[in-house]
Amino acid sequence: MQITFLGAAGTVTGSRFLIEQGNTKILIDCGLFQERDYVKRNWEPFPVAPADIQCILLTHAHTDHCGYLPKLVSDGFRGLIYCTAPTSEITKVSLLDTANLQEADAVFKRKRHQEEKRQGPFPEVPLYTVADAQKVFPLFHPISFGQEFLISNEFKVTYHEAGHILGAAMLQLKFQDAGKEKIIIFSGDIGRWNRPIIDDPHLFERADYVVMEATYGNKKHEDEENASQKFEKIIQEAERRGGNIIIPTFAIERAQELLYHLQELYQQKRIPPILTFLDSPMAIQITKVFNKYSTCFDEEAKLRMQKTESIFSFPLLKMTETIEQSKAINVIKGTCLIMAGSGMCNGGRIKHHLLHNITREESTILFVGYQAKGTLGREILEKPSRVRIFGKTWPVRARIEKINGFSAHADREELLRWVKGFCQAPQKIFIVHAESIAAESFSSLLKEEIKTDVKIAQYLERIELE
Repeated sequence: MQITFLGAAGTVTGSRFLIEQGNTKILIDCGLFQERDYVKRNWEPFPVAPADIQCILLTHAHTDHCGYLPKLVSDGFRGLIYCTAPTSEITKVSLLDTANLQEADAVFKRKRHQEEKRQGPFPEVPLYTVADAQKVFPLFHPISFGQEFLISNEFKVTYHEAGHILGAAMLQLKFQDAGKEKIIIFSGDIGRWNRPIIDDPHLFERADYVVMEATYGNKKHEDEENASQKFEKIIQEAERRGGNIIIPTFAIERAQELLYHLQELYQQKRIPPILTFLDSPMAIQITKVFNKYSTCFDEEAKLRMQKTESIFSFPLLKMTETIEQSKAINVIKGTCLIMAGSGMCNGGRIKHHLLHNITREESTILFVGYQAKGTLGREILEKPSRVRIFGKTWPVRARIEKINGFSAHADREELLRWVKGFCQAPQKIFIVHAESIAAESFSSLLKEEIKTDVKIAQYLERIELE
C-alpha cells in the first residue's frame, strides 16, 4: 500500500492524503490551504486525476479538511464522500459559505485591481462558485461511529469519535498485506478530554501505521478554568474602557463553545450585561445543526439541555444574518462583544470589524483559536505597529489578547496521551498538520517516549508501507 501526502505536510492546513492499494485510490480529506505562502496550491492542478479517485473519506467539516471538495468535483471526481451525518450537514453549510466568500472576494479584487491598475497573484475569478458547491451535496454518504464498511474489497473502514468538533472522526483502515491484516489510523484533528459539548477522543488498541496531527506539538494549553477566568477579565476590562471585544471566530465548534461559556458567565453574573453579537450567518446555521444533533453531546451538555431551551443562547445575544445588521453594529455606542468569521481573519465580516476597532486603544482583539502562519490573524497576533487590511495599512492601537484554553486541538501532553493509548507502539508514525518547529519538537518527544519510527511527512512525498 502507498500513501502520498498531498497536503498538511510541512503545513497545518490543506489536509489531503492519497491511499493506493491495487487499483483502488482513496483520498483522506480534501481541504483548502489557508497559509498565505501555500494558498497558490489551491489553484494548481490536482496531483492525481480526480476521476481516478474512487471515494473520499472525510474526517470533519473544517475548511482545511473539506474546503477543496467543490473544485475536485468540478474537475471530475464522481465517487462517494463518506463522513458522519453531522459532518455532512455542517460541510454543506461550510462549502456554501466558502463559495460565497470566493465569489465576493473575486468581485472585490477585480474592482480594487482595476482602480490600482495592477494584477494580483491569483486569477480574479472564484476558485469555485455556489453552483459548484451544490454539486458536491448528492455525493455525501453518512456513516455512524463504530460502523465498519468495505471499500472496493481492499479496505475495511471504521469511523471513531475524534473529540474535536461535532461529528469529527478518526479513521481506522484495515487492509491486507502479504496475507496479513494491517491497520492504519488517520487521527484527523485530535480533540481534548473533559471539554464541553463534545465527547472525549477515542483511544485505539493497535495500529501498524498512524498518520497523526501535531498542530500544538510544542505547546501546553491553559486549563479550562483559567481560560474562563481570563475571558471574564478581558470582557470586564474592555467594558470599563468603553471599547469593544472583537473575536475572530471559527463558525464550527468555536462559536458554539464561546456561546456555551458566555451563557454560564452571564448566568453567574461574572460579566456585565453587554450586547453580544454572533455576526456570522454560517455560525448561526451551524448552531442550529448542533441543536439538531444534541444526542451527540457529552453528558454535561445533555444535563444543561434539560434546564434550558438551548445551551447556546442568553439575553442580549443578537444573531446578525444580514449585511445591513452587521454594518449597524459599528454605530452602537458603548461596549459590544462581536464574534465574527473568519477565524484566521482571511475573509468575511471580521475584517470589517477589525477595520473599525484596530485603531481604537479602548478596544480589544481577542484570539481564541489557532492562527496559521501567513494569515492576517497570525500577523495581528504578533502585535505589529501597523497592519494591512483591505489594501491599506492601519496603526495597531487596540489591545491584542490570546486565550489558548478554548482550543479544540489537543496540546503536546494530550497528543502524547492519545498515542500512548495503543497497547503496543505502532510500527511507524507520520507527523502531519504542524509547522516545522511543532513537528520537530513532537517528533523528538515521541522518539523518547515510545521508541518507535517517527517521520515528519513532506509535501508530495510518496511512501510504500511495508
